[in-house]
Amino acid sequence: MKIVLNIATVIIGALLGLLYYKFVGCRSGACPITSNIWSSIIFGAVFGYLLLSPMIPKIMKIIKK
Repeated sequence: MKIVLNIATVIIGALLGLLYYKFVGCRSGACPITSNIWSSIIFGAVFGYLLLSPMIPKIMKIIKK
């Protein structure tokens, strides 16, 4: 179950990175992260994991109750 939650944090982050690229983005191409769709998705996936993974133990406790 923990591995599924880890994968979910990466997927959520990647989707947020994609949405950021789509709606905010960088049209001039001068932004190193948001000017390319793939770098925006990867950046979002990494940050999604780093920000959401500390919550996994709390989620596991809620699920077990």
